[in-house]
Amino acid sequence: MTRYLISFDDGAMTFPKEELPDVAEAAHAVMQEAKDARVWVFGGGLTNHEHVSVVATDGTVSDGPESKAYLGGFCVVDVPSREQALEWAAKVAVACRCAQEVREFVPDPAV
Repeated sequence: MTRYLISFDDGAMTFPKEELPDVAEAAHAVMQEAKDARVWVFGGGLTNHEHVSVVATDGTVSDGPESKAYLGGFCVVDVPSREQALEWAAKVAVACRCAQEVREFVPDPAV
């Protein structure tokens, strides 16, 4: 099995605010489906990018993001193929009403 990160950018979910309960319900349903299929590893939404802290290599902490790209939410699935990861991403995209990026984790050589 291979782990894949399925993620979307902060601000990608551009539906009307009153539809949030429906989107949350759909997203939770996909999450439960992935759990039932035993492919769910971990996932969740992230707080607003304005609450980011950056820790430099010297230990210095600064507030605010360093980049213009902000992760809005993600999940990790453990599936046998990229095609299956793309199928799960499609389900997440429908539920969250926004495009999803799919990236494979680099295998750990120690495992």
